[in-house]
Formats: sequence, C-alpha cells, structure tokens
Amino acid sequence: AGPRLRRVEQGNFGRRALRRGFYPAMLRSAPVRDAVFFVSWKGKQCTGNPLGIAEELRRRGDDREHLWAVTDWSVPVPEGGTGVLRGTEEYYEALARSKYLISNDDMQLPFRKRDGQFYLQTWHGTPLKRIGFDITNPQFISGTAYFDHLARDVAQWDLLLSPNPFSTPIMRRAFRYEGEIGEYGYPRNDLLCRGTAEMAVRVRARLGLPAGKRVVLYAPTWRDNQVYANGRRYRFDMRLDLERAWRELGEDHVFLIRGHHHNADDVPAGMRDGFALNVTAYPDITELYLASDVLVTDYSSAMFDYAVTGRPILFFVYDLAEYRDSLRGFYFDFEAEAPGPLLPDSAGVIEAIRDVAAVAAEHRDAYQRFTARFCSLDDGKAGARVCDRVFAP
Repeated sequence: AGPRLRRVEQGNFGRRALRRGFYPAMLRSAPVRDAVFFVSWKGKQCTGNPLGIAEELRRRGDDREHLWAVTDWSVPVPEGGTGVLRGTEEYYEALARSKYLISNDDMQLPFRKRDGQFYLQTWHGTPLKRIGFDITNPQFISGTAYFDHLARDVAQWDLLLSPNPFSTPIMRRAFRYEGEIGEYGYPRNDLLCRGTAEMAVRVRARLGLPAGKRVVLYAPTWRDNQVYANGRRYRFDMRLDLERAWRELGEDHVFLIRGHHHNADDVPAGMRDGFALNVTAYPDITELYLASDVLVTDYSSAMFDYAVTGRPILFFVYDLAEYRDSLRGFYFDFEAEAPGPLLPDSAGVIEAIRDVAAVAAEHRDAYQRFTARFCSLDDGKAGARVCDRVFAP
C-alpha cells in the first residue's frame, strides 16, 4: 500500500511539475530557514550518521526544526523530528529552504544547493571495497551514469565526514573532492560506545528473543552484479545454510538476518520460527549490534562498526576471489588484516560459531591491530565534534 498523495502529487505529470516547476520556484523565491533536513539512505531509514548527529543536537537542546525524508509513513522518525514524504510539496520545500542538509549518501535529483545552504555529506562506512571513481568497472544497475551523478553531487558538498585517518585520503581521491574533510569519526557509533547491557536486553525483548541464547547477526553486503532480469532490483543471495545451522546449533542459538537496504525486499520472510528471524526492517542496525553476541558478515563496512563492541566477527566469504579481483577490489590486504577467520562455506561458519570463544582468542591480536587502525575515533564523541564544526554559533 502506497502513501496517500494529493492530486497534484500523483502521476507522471504531477511529479514532473513538482520537480520542474514547484521546486525551482521555491529555490528562487522562498527564503532559507534555519532548519535541518536529514536524509538517510534516500529516505528508506532515519538512521546512520544523520541520526547520530540529530541525537547530539537533541541532547544539546537544539530548537531548530528537524525534518526527515521518508519514502513512506512506515519509516520511524526520531523523537523530536518531522517526517516529510519524498516527492511531495513538503519534501521539495524542505529541500529548497532548509539551511542544513545532512545526508549519508548522494542526494537524488533534482537537488541543487542554493546560496545560504550547507550540505554535509557523512557517507556511510570505512572503505574496504573500492568506492566512487575508484570503481573501474561498475556493474551496478545505473552503470557509468553513476559517475556523472556522483560528480554533480560532490561539487555541492561543503563538508565530507571521515571516520578515521585511513579513510581520509581514500575518500578525497575516490570522490575527486577538493573541499573540507572533517576527520571526526562516525556519530552512528557513539551509541556503541555508551550502549548498556540494559539497552541490549530491551532490544532483545522487542525482537522476542529467548533469554540465555547466543545471538548471531548475519549482515552481508550487496553484490553489484546480483540483479534480477528486469535490471531494476538487486538480489539477496542467501548462501548461509540455516537448516543445517538449526540442526547443529538450534538449542542454544538465534540467528538475526539483516539484508542491505539495496536488497531489503528480497530477504526471505519464511524462516524457522524461534531460530532465524528476518530483522531487515528493524529501524537501526546499531541496536542490533548491541543485542548480538557475534557478527557474521563479508565485505560490509559493518565490520568496522562492530569492532567497536569488541565482540567476535566471522567472515563468510564464499566469493572472495571474484569480489576482490573482478567485482570491486579492496583498499587493503583483507586476507592479512581481517579481525576474524575468512570462511569459504556455510559449514565452516557453523563450526566457527559453535566454538566462537576459541576462534576469538585465536584472532585476538589481529582484532586489536584492526581496531587500532580503524576505530581510533570511536570514543562516543564523534557527534559532538561534528556539531561543534557545523552548528557552532
């Protein structure tokens, strides 16, 4: 079911009139107002670095209007914020008139920054896989048109957020960005630094997880070339054998399956009751990090966030050679520096989960080196540093 729209917002003609008529008129004649417009994953969520910044502003008693882009009204809007439905008059007015624009991904057309607006691009992860113009052979849906759009967006950035010293030079080169970079850490990880056992218990209770079981979070990234035949949607390729995991681990474990937002609608809904739960629609993955005991991932930037918790990370890398050599490529020697075992098949993942304490001990030194290199700014104060820079009087 889609959201209810006004007549002028319906159909191709109405939407085109808003993009080409209403929005430019707002840019020309409506004054900029002292509001903050947050865009997380193009409105699919209200999470990530934008949420970390919004929470810091709320902690400081900021009285500006906080607006959030949402794709539909099922997207939970943070306390104190107001949702604006993407593609409506309210959305284009917020886009045209908000003084501060904070996004964790490129802004969609027809966005055009005007005088008096400040565009903070927070991005969304420490790069293991190649990003931006460093992707030499793009295989995703938009193809090479992605580069034209990215260049247009980068030209409008006022500040780019970097999570650590490793990422800063990579981001400057990969985005061909010559402006200011704030090496402040990621506000989305502040919660991991101050998260409590009570918070983890609340999240587990919200998900209906039984007490006393080990919680395994499986959060793989998307694959650029895993696309359905219509070329419009990415496919979730479920390689983890949950039936075997249930047979071998079921009494003591619970699996949480978290799909990437690019293929969120493709994660299988019918999973074994009480053992495997699809948590792709859960509002904030950071809370899932706190509620879990071990992370299973692949090449996702989730590894850099989860390392803040100090909990074990297992890497299910069934397509390592293809991903490394043909699909994306890496910025560092992943095989040498990974803070956990690289497991090529589902059986190996299950076995590692069964004896995860021994696996974690075996990789303790690598884990410590990893956090020293990539998590040095995860001290719970990243949001404060960003707000000091952007919103200081």
